[in-house]
Amino acid sequence: MAQEKILIVEDEENERSGMAELVSAWGYRTDTACDGVEALEKITSFSPAVIVTDLKMPRMDGMELLQQVAEQPQSIAVVVMTAQGSIDSAVQAMKIGAYDFVEKPVNTTRLRTILQNATRQRGTEMELEITRRKLRDSGYLGPMVGSSKKMQEIFRLIEMVSPSTASVLITGESGTGKELVARTIHEFSTRKGRPFVAINCAAIPETLIESEIFGHEKGAFTGALERRVGCFELAEGGTLLLDEIGEMPVATQAKLLRVLEDRKLRRLGSKVETSVDVRVVAATNKVPEEAVARGELRGDLYYRLNVFNIQIPPLRDHKEDLGDLVKSLMADINARHGRNVSMISEAVMNIFSNYSWPGNVRELRNVLERAIIVCEGSMIETKHLPPGFGQVMPRPPVVEANAVRLGVGTTVGEAEKLLILKTLESTNNNKTRAAEILGISLKTLHNKLKEYGPQSGFGGEAT
Repeated sequence: MAQEKILIVEDEENERSGMAELVSAWGYRTDTACDGVEALEKITSFSPAVIVTDLKMPRMDGMELLQQVAEQPQSIAVVVMTAQGSIDSAVQAMKIGAYDFVEKPVNTTRLRTILQNATRQRGTEMELEITRRKLRDSGYLGPMVGSSKKMQEIFRLIEMVSPSTASVLITGESGTGKELVARTIHEFSTRKGRPFVAINCAAIPETLIESEIFGHEKGAFTGALERRVGCFELAEGGTLLLDEIGEMPVATQAKLLRVLEDRKLRRLGSKVETSVDVRVVAATNKVPEEAVARGELRGDLYYRLNVFNIQIPPLRDHKEDLGDLVKSLMADINARHGRNVSMISEAVMNIFSNYSWPGNVRELRNVLERAIIVCEGSMIETKHLPPGFGQVMPRPPVVEANAVRLGVGTTVGEAEKLLILKTLESTNNNKTRAAEILGISLKTLHNKLKEYGPQSGFGGEAT
């Protein structure tokens, strides 16, 4: 791997040569300049990754050099050296684009750490630029696939937000790939070498969710036999995905908001706070504004998470990506199962193209996985698809307003109850199907039925 280049800009000759010798000993290639004017000349010939510059210099000082570097086409990190106690100058330099600062006399440990971080970030930025060029040519972004305008826009948003530390809210129907988007954001960020932790808020009982997220101390509650760190601490330095954020209890949402704002958490049963450095990405298959209106998602938490929004389109809205998706998924499934099914018949592709894919990319993957497992040759044919797949099916039961018989004076709560019970009746108490038709999670449906009580006639286990 080529050595990263560091340009030292300092008007005092002894300090300049001494620092160049030190930085060279750390494995970097170095060059020097006596002031900002010479530094600008060296940028063209030397192409440094980082410039370490003094602020007080003749002809062109560090501040003016910093402004000039900001106008350069290449990405160069600038670290400024300030006299002891000149914090105001350092703050001003940071405001106009400095990467970081060090006080004189220079703390060598701090400088070395800054250079490591700066060159690592530059490497990430270069990787992103290579990825952008690759994306224009092939329609791939990491594990994500799509040449359509809709997916190209998603890729553009991922590229924009990944290098930042901003919170991201990913929205879209179930099965569209929200977790994959979150993982891609992590992989193209400066946190990629740190953990990526995902937690599904809808899959954890309300009594345990705070412990899962924030951790607990031994004896914090019955059954807490030992200390346990939560997802925030597991993701330290990395990224935490809170999937199905709209299913998180409102009380827990309040505690989450405080952690996001203070960057500190308190494990259950603890008296001390723990600092955390975690980027939070949240996802939901609900329309977040509607979830806020229903009281399922706190408005203040929504606005805190929704710094940057990425809305994933359903597969039916970008079917032009089907061919590339099928090819990519088949390669992954073949590798996972040790198979070599490399082709797919025209008849099968026609069925795929005419199908609405209510389960989105997740459903496509499941259909392909089954087909590859049962296929005895190298080509997927219609006989390898699930029985009845792609045939014209009767439309799902539709609950019409007059069938529910809403009368003047019916409250919203009563109307919701009638709609839920009528939908369950039309699906023969298939709660999973009813939840899909109603556009709510299975957990929410069970909570509603619990509210209605046994007299509703639709209790029992999930189906």
